Parts: sequence; C-alpha cells; structure tokens
Amino acid sequence: MQELLTNKTVEKLKHDLVKEGLINFDDLEKAEEIAVAQKINIAQALIRSNIIEEEPLLKFIESKLHIPYVNLDDYTPDEKTLTYINSQDAIKYKIMPLFAIEDVLTIAMADPMDLFLINNLISTADMKIEPIICSEKSILKAINKYYFKTPENISLQEENIDWRTYITNNIQNEDQLQKLIDVILMQAIHEKVHEIFFEHDPGGFCLKFKHNSNIDNKGELPSLLVPLFIAKLKKMSKLNPDISEMPQLGKLIFRLNNIDYVASISAFPTIAGERIALKIYSPPNSFDSLPISVDKKEYIKQSINNHGILLICGSELSGKTHIIYSLLSEMAKEKTSIMTVESIVKYNIKEINQCELNENIGFNLDKVIRFIEFQMPDIIYFEAFNTKTTLDYFVHLALQQKTIITEFCANNIESLRKKLSFSEFELFKNLISCLIFVHSKDSIEVFTKNDLEKYL
Repeated sequence: MQELLTNKTVEKLKHDLVKEGLINFDDLEKAEEIAVAQKINIAQALIRSNIIEEEPLLKFIESKLHIPYVNLDDYTPDEKTLTYINSQDAIKYKIMPLFAIEDVLTIAMADPMDLFLINNLISTADMKIEPIICSEKSILKAINKYYFKTPENISLQEENIDWRTYITNNIQNEDQLQKLIDVILMQAIHEKVHEIFFEHDPGGFCLKFKHNSNIDNKGELPSLLVPLFIAKLKKMSKLNPDISEMPQLGKLIFRLNNIDYVASISAFPTIAGERIALKIYSPPNSFDSLPISVDKKEYIKQSINNHGILLICGSELSGKTHIIYSLLSEMAKEKTSIMTVESIVKYNIKEINQCELNENIGFNLDKVIRFIEFQMPDIIYFEAFNTKTTLDYFVHLALQQKTIITEFCANNIESLRKKLSFSEFELFKNLISCLIFVHSKDSIEVFTKNDLEKYL
C-alpha cells in the first residue's frame, strides 16, 4: 500500500488561509476531520470538499512563500532530467523534474516545504534543488506521460526498449496494465523474440524471452501486481481469469506500429504458481517474396492442384507457420474450397474457412475427423499431427483426391528421415507430393517427389 504523506506546506499555511479569508475556521476543522477519516493530506481534503479550488490555493502559496507556480499542462519537461528521480519516488512524493542548469535541478512539487524530501533529493540527484509549486493532479499526469510511455509514442527504431522503465507499484487500473503488457510485447518484437514466458522463480514472477534456445531473464514483476497482471492478460486473451488450477489456451490479438500480430497464450498451473507462455506470430509475407526459385514455386502450386500431401518441415522456431500462411494466402486467390484446422488461427484469410479447435466445448481433432468430410473441401490444412489415427486419416483423405497440407518438426533432413523411417509412415511418405523444408526465413528447400525417393 502506498505510504500516506502529509502536505507540510498547507499544514504550515492553513491558519493563514483563515486569516486571509480564503476559508473560515469551521471549514478548516471540517477539512482536518476529513483528512484523518480518509487518510489523505489536508490540501487534498480542502480541494476534494470544494472548500477551496486548487488554483487559488496554489497562487496563495506562491505569494506567501515566493515559490513560482507553474501549470504543467503548458510546460514540456526536459526528459533527460528523468534520470535524476525514479518513477516510484516521483509518484510517491508527487514530484516531477523539469530542467537542469549546471548543478541546479528544478523540480515541480505539490509540497515544496517538505525540507526532508528536498534534502534527500539533493543527496540522491547530487544536485541543488530549486522547487516550484504545481498541482498534484498535473504532476501525476506529467509522470504518467513522460515516465510511462505508451506504445503509441514508442518507436521500434529506439535502440533500447526496457519494459521495467514503464513499471510502477502504483498501477491502479486496467488501462495502465494494458500499456505495460503492450510495452512487453513491443520489446519482444524489437528484440526479434517470438516466445515469452512469465513464471515464478525464487526471485519473483519473472518475464523471460526465449531466443535461439537461450532463455533471457528480463526482470521481475512487483509481487503486488502479479494477480492483477495475470488477470488482465487472461481477459485480453479471452481466458477465464478466475481459473488457475486448470490449463487454458487462448489467443491475444494486438496492433503495434500499424502491424497486426497474433499470439497464442497458454496458462498452465505449477506448484510454484501459474506459468504463462506466449508465442507471437507476425503477418506472413507474400508467396512471391519467399526465397524460393520460380520453378520450385511453380512445382509447389502444381503439387497442390494434383492432390496428395504437402509436408512443411523445420525446427520449432524456423518459421514453418509463416511459410504456410504465405502459401495459404496465395492459394486463396484460386477458386478452390479450402479449410484449415488449427489450435489457434494466427492470421485471418478472408477467402479461406479457418477453424479453431476448442477443447472447452469438445471441438477437438476427433470431432474434426468425424465431420470435416461433410464440408467437402478440396484442400485442408492441418496444423500438425501426433497420433496414428490422425496419420491414417491424412492418408485416407489423400486417397480421396484431397490435398493435405500439414507440418512436421525436424531439425534437418537426416532427422526427418529417421523420424519417418518407421513402417507406420510408409504409405504416408508415398503420398507426399512435395516437401518444403524451412531452415530459416531466409533458407527454404523444396523437394520434388523424385527428390524424396533419394532422401526419405
């Protein structure tokens, strides 16, 4: 809980307010009672009770103490001075650094007679402090604007984006939580990271980025914010924030710098607490822009039209899904009946019937296998397969003159050959019309049916 502070300036001048006729003694007593009852300072009590308006009070203090009064709404602070005072202290003490000239730092304060605070600031900033008086409301507004940038005024071209710069224990509403989540997502995109984890470590609830199999700890979320943060993230992903003992899978759709992104989100219970995993998907490039030769692109198109199985392989983060969506977007131009079966739809393609599995209502792969043929699609994309039943079903569809597009995880061709060497895969392999192996977004190999006889 935030420490409650007195306003030493108004405490010192409260009887002068009565002498000058700005308030009467009864009003002062009433304000003091309200301040005690509501645990606020007397300046807040006077203003909130409409005993005196804020601007006349500030101008009275200016005249009595000869401390300048500034309206921060009309003022732009020098952002370099933010390094002298951290965001937590700025909010706690209602102060805002404005500018520095040589060894003097000018600070907007709601309580310029707090000498103890000023002495601490002199020690912390290693500067002389020149206070000016401002309204508490305008100071908090300036803190929110300059300390806690929102995604609208963060550029992906910035050299460093650090979500911890925008965090504070004083986050009090869902809008502020969403801004924090947006900054985390933007930092991940800026660092070209596609996998994000939130998990409980001995140090606290940590944010971790996974890049090329390396896990990078990006810092801890303050413990008081953890329940609110998880609940907000779940709400944004259409998950139930009240469920933490059961796994949940959802989808987060967000827009940054005029680009639409989708992230799958998995909430999973552990003995330490809930673990949240996000996987970010970028919009696909056009099929024509893929690093594949013209003749191989033509072969891929012919394979789709000739029926059979089109297999896309690669390591876990090679970009298989990105390539598949580029291919689906190209196929959508043709007048063909296409359906997809996915755990999460990563990119909406208007001309294609895309289906999301939903275990909560029993819409799983078993149901798909039983009913999808009644939809009579010509081409079906299945996100992946991991059971013999699914494998046999793919074979069945291919023999029914359907085109099946699916993916398989393998680090290289040799690994794929070993995985498909079991007898259960024999008929499946014979029906593969084209293999696309994604080494990375810049390196893609296409294998024809004749090639596959050599490699598989």
